[in-house]
Amino acid sequence: MEIASANIEQVPDGECNEIVTDRDGVLTELDVQNGVLEGRKEFVAPAVGMEFESYDDAYNYYNCYAKEVGFRVRVKNSWFKRNSREKYGAVLCCSSQGFKRIKDVNRLRKETRTGCPAMLRMRLVDSKRWRVLEVTLEHNHLLGAKIYKSIKKVGSGMKRKSQSSSDAEKRTIKLYRALVIDSGGDGTSNSNPTDIRNFPDHPNQLNLKKGDTQAIYNYLCRMQLTNPNFFYLMDLNDDGRLRNVFWMDARCRAACGYFADVIYFDNTYLSNKYEIPLVAFVGINHHGQTVLLGCALLAGETTESYTWLFRAWLTCVSGHFPQTIITDRCKALQSAIAEVFPRCHHRFGLSHIVKKVPEKLGGLRNYDAIRKALIKAVYETLKVIEFEAAWAFMIQRFGVGDHEWLRSLYEDRFRWAPVYLKETFFAGMSAARPGETVSPFFDRYVHKQTPLKEFLDKYELALQKKHKEEALADIESRSSSPTLKTRCSFEFQLSKVYTREIFKKFQFEVEEMYSCFSTTQLHVDGPIIIFLVKERVVVEGNRREIRDYEVLYNRTAGEVRCICSCFNFYGYLCRHALCVLNFNGVEEIPSKYILSRWKKDFKRIYIPDHGSSNADDTDRMQWFNQLYRSALQIVEEGVISLDHYKVALQAFEESLNRVHDVEDKHE
Repeated sequence: MEIASANIEQVPDGECNEIVTDRDGVLTELDVQNGVLEGRKEFVAPAVGMEFESYDDAYNYYNCYAKEVGFRVRVKNSWFKRNSREKYGAVLCCSSQGFKRIKDVNRLRKETRTGCPAMLRMRLVDSKRWRVLEVTLEHNHLLGAKIYKSIKKVGSGMKRKSQSSSDAEKRTIKLYRALVIDSGGDGTSNSNPTDIRNFPDHPNQLNLKKGDTQAIYNYLCRMQLTNPNFFYLMDLNDDGRLRNVFWMDARCRAACGYFADVIYFDNTYLSNKYEIPLVAFVGINHHGQTVLLGCALLAGETTESYTWLFRAWLTCVSGHFPQTIITDRCKALQSAIAEVFPRCHHRFGLSHIVKKVPEKLGGLRNYDAIRKALIKAVYETLKVIEFEAAWAFMIQRFGVGDHEWLRSLYEDRFRWAPVYLKETFFAGMSAARPGETVSPFFDRYVHKQTPLKEFLDKYELALQKKHKEEALADIESRSSSPTLKTRCSFEFQLSKVYTREIFKKFQFEVEEMYSCFSTTQLHVDGPIIIFLVKERVVVEGNRREIRDYEVLYNRTAGEVRCICSCFNFYGYLCRHALCVLNFNGVEEIPSKYILSRWKKDFKRIYIPDHGSSNADDTDRMQWFNQLYRSALQIVEEGVISLDHYKVALQAFEESLNRVHDVEDKHE
C-alpha cells in the first residue's frame, strides 16, 4: 500500500484544491468554496509538490488527466545521468506545444501546433520519488472531447509488451478515476449512507453524518493555510469513500522530535463506539504532561486501518521509530504494530486491563476474592517465579482455569505484567502501581455523543490549553527553585536539573529512603554486589509490612539496578537504589540515570534528528522544513517571558533584513 501526502495549495478566489489518494492510487479532488463542499467527478489538476513513486506513474497520471480534460500529451524533454543513463528529469507538454518547422509547413497534414503553454516539469528527488516542480494548466486552444489517447514512447529503444485495450482501460480506471468521497448528505452521492452499518465486522468507510465531510475539509483547509507545517493523509476505499484520515499540526510534529520515544496509542473512543471514531498518539513531555503526537479518524478496528495509520504516522515523522508503544489488548493492533514497528517494544496498557476486570469477572461467584488475588499477583510480585505462583494459586483456588478471558490474559502476560517488563522503558506511562492510569488526551472535551463538528472546534481549544500549561510549567521550572526537604545530596543535585514536576516525583523517592531501614550485602561477584534493602510499606487496612528489594550495584561501571525497576518504569531512580548508592558513599547520581528528557532545558540542549542537516541545492521543501524547525525553537523560547519575547522578535526582524539584503544583491 502506498501512502501519498495530501496538501492544500492556496489558489485564486479562495479556492482550496484537495488531493487525496486511495490504496490503489485513486486521485480525488474536492473544492471548498465559500464554505460549501462540492465533489467533482473529474481528475485533479497537476500541482507543484505532487509526488509519484516512479516516472511511469507520473506520466500515466498526466496522460489520464489529459484524456479527461481533452488534449494529447507528448514528452518535450528528458534528462539522463551520464554514466547510468538513469532518467532524472522530464517535461511533459500538450501536443499542441510549439509550431511546425518551416520545411513542414506545406505538408498536407492538418496543423495542430498552436504554441500551447500547458506543461508539467518534474524531477527525481532524494526520496527517489518524482516531484512536480512546475506546472502550467492554461491552454491557448479549444480542448477536444475527452477521447484522446496518448501513445507513450518507450525509452532506451526497448518496446514493452502492450496490454489489451480492455486491460489498459481497466487499469486506468482503477488507478486514476476520480471519485466523490462524501458519505451522503450533500446530494453528490448515490449510495446509502447506512450501508456501512451493514458490515460491522469489516468497516470500509467512515460513518459520517450530514455535514461531517464538509467540516473535515473546512478544518484541514483552514489548518493548512494557517499552520505552515501542518500534515495530513487520507485513505479512500475502492468506491472512493473516505475510510481513514490522519493529521498532525506543527506543534505535534515538533513534539514528536522530543517525546516520541514512548507512545501511548489511545483508541478509547473508537473501541467504545463513541460518536467520533477518534484515535490519538500521546506522549509524555519533560514535565510529565501528556502531549499530542498525532490524531486520526478510522473506519474501524481493523488491521488494515491500523496498518495504514501507523505508516502514515511514520511518514510524518520521517521514519523515526518509537522505542515503546503502549496500546489496548487488540489482535488487529498487535498485527499492525508487528508489521509497521517491528523493532518497537509493544506493550499492553495495564490500566486498560484492570478497568476491564469488573466487566470480565464480575459474574463469577467469588468475584471479590478473585479480584483481590489478581491484583496481588500483578502489583505485589517482584520476580517471575512469584507471579507464576500467585497466578497458579488464584486459578486453582477459585477453579477459573477454563475462564477464556483469564486464559488469554495469561497467554499475553509478557506484554502487560510488570514482572516481565523490567527491561522496557515507559517514561512514566507504565501504570505499574495500583491506581495509576493514563487518561485519554481529550478526556474533558469528548463524550459519548460529541458530534464531529463540535470536536473539531474543541480540538484546537484542547491543544491551546495543553500548550499553555507546558509554557507555564517551563516558566515555573526555570524561574524558581524547589524547596528542599532533606539534606540528601541527591535531592540537591537534581533540584538544579529536573523540571519542577519531575523533581517532585524524585523528591518523594528521596524522602521515602527513610522507610528503608536496612541495607546489607547478599552476594559478591567481582565488582558486582547484590544488596538487600528492607522497606516498611503500607498495605491494605493501613497496615505496615516489611518487604525485601534486591539491588545490583557495580561500582566500576557506575551501575545500579533495583528489582522494582522504577528507573525503566518512571525514568528516575527509586529509594532502594538511592539507599545502595548512599551506603557505598556515592554523593552524586551517575549521569546515565539523569535523563535529558526530564531536564528544564531539554528543548535547548537536544536537537531532534529529522534527517540530514545538509540542505539539497534544489529541494525547497527540505529548506522549508529545516528553517521551520529552527524558527520554532526560537518561538518556544520566546514565550517564556517578555524579555525573551523582545529578544526573539528582534532576532526575527534582523534575520529578515539580512535575507532582504541577499535579495537586493541579486537584483
